[in-house]
Amino acid sequence: MKHIIITLLVLLFGATTKAQQLPERLIVLTDIENEPDDSESTVRLLLYTNEIDVRGIVATTSTHMRNRIWPESLHKIISAYGKVRDNLLLHDKRYPTEESLHAKVKRGQPAYGMAAIGKGKSTEGSQLIIDELKASERPLWVTAWGGANTLAQALFDLKRECKSEKELEALVSRLRVYTISDQDDSGAWMRKNFPTLFYIVSPGGYGNATWSGMMAAEKGSNKSLISNQWIAKNIQQGHGPLGACYPDVAYGIEGDTPSWLALIPNGLNVPEHPEYGGWGGRYKLYIPEYETLDLNGFTGGVPIERETRPIWTNAIDSFYTYRAPYNGAAIERSKKKVGGYKATVWRWRKGVQNDFAARMDWTVKPVQEANHAPIVKLNHPDILTVKSGETFTLEAQDSYDPDGDNLSFLWYNYPEAGTYGEEIFPFGMPNIAHVAVPAPKVKEKTQLHFIVEVTDKGTPQMTSYKRVIVNVTPPRE
Repeated sequence: MKHIIITLLVLLFGATTKAQQLPERLIVLTDIENEPDDSESTVRLLLYTNEIDVRGIVATTSTHMRNRIWPESLHKIISAYGKVRDNLLLHDKRYPTEESLHAKVKRGQPAYGMAAIGKGKSTEGSQLIIDELKASERPLWVTAWGGANTLAQALFDLKRECKSEKELEALVSRLRVYTISDQDDSGAWMRKNFPTLFYIVSPGGYGNATWSGMMAAEKGSNKSLISNQWIAKNIQQGHGPLGACYPDVAYGIEGDTPSWLALIPNGLNVPEHPEYGGWGGRYKLYIPEYETLDLNGFTGGVPIERETRPIWTNAIDSFYTYRAPYNGAAIERSKKKVGGYKATVWRWRKGVQNDFAARMDWTVKPVQEANHAPIVKLNHPDILTVKSGETFTLEAQDSYDPDGDNLSFLWYNYPEAGTYGEEIFPFGMPNIAHVAVPAPKVKEKTQLHFIVEVTDKGTPQMTSYKRVIVNVTPPRE
């Protein structure tokens, strides 16, 4: 009977709670086979096609692979997905068919950068972007794991086709672009020629990039979760045909994955607000100083140009990590802060990697033998307004786990996501389902962001989140 109840809860969650939120639309541009990490990111992405509306996956070139594309490698991984889809459907009915995913694989130009852009050089990949922009007013995310010239061609064609600047601007306003650095010379061209284009990028040397936090082994980053041993045990071996498609790490694990992690509706991510921070990192809108772009760092030969307008780029987080001590209080805060722009990605590593491992289990295990993420329920709205200096309460005691697992809670302030600038600490211990918090004394309206992490004790442990935005008003208001 317990197994039946768990199954019903998982299916109900997949069919109702998540269905209330339309999934983000995504087109991926990938120089797959340049190195193994694109294949790694593709395997992971397919496990989230129940959460993200993948509209296309386009095989492209990059500075590292200038005259060949490999759509056949995408089809190979999708075929492996097809062999495990029936088992995935036991966990969530929204996983797309293998056939529909094969149909979304498209080709870009088998040539490099801007030299492959122009009249008569359209591809099925660039046409797909145009078609999807016209099909819906909802945002369309285009993430470039390699070169971005397929998107540049789409914009080139749109500029020629549109009858007015107003029509062109309406279509461009629907685009949300995240490129893994600049892996051809089209990125700088797009940012200059389409100054209102929503664009997330870390220009310059790869060592200066936020996305490299995916593979960073910095202090506090829990590097064991990206070790070859962890990958072999949790992804590659004993996890069916899809896990067997996940190649060994060469230059670094899944450098492309941060480009779409923020699209997962986990309660933390807010894709339209890169400044809020989430699984894909945190970014600020500004013009970076040219001298800060790691001018002597590795770029694969792509020139580093001065930015001509604000872009979403590197931002710094500073925070304390937590550990679970052997006895006593269930959680203990470290005494020293860690941080940096790469840390805006790796600070979430435990949740990111365990979620991946759990979903890989879904490919081979029945519902009752696998783990599923907790459901976080706030006992109040996720946007609150409080007066300067008053105490308010944050509550999530109605949260539950679809598998019936015990839950752990952790509340904390995310100061960089708000406007106050200093960290606000809850009264007492932060690992209780409800906490009291003192609002700061302010002279103007101030915004605070609080995060609750709710983690189960299944295997692997999974974490869900809720973000509470607290607007603090001064006494005169």
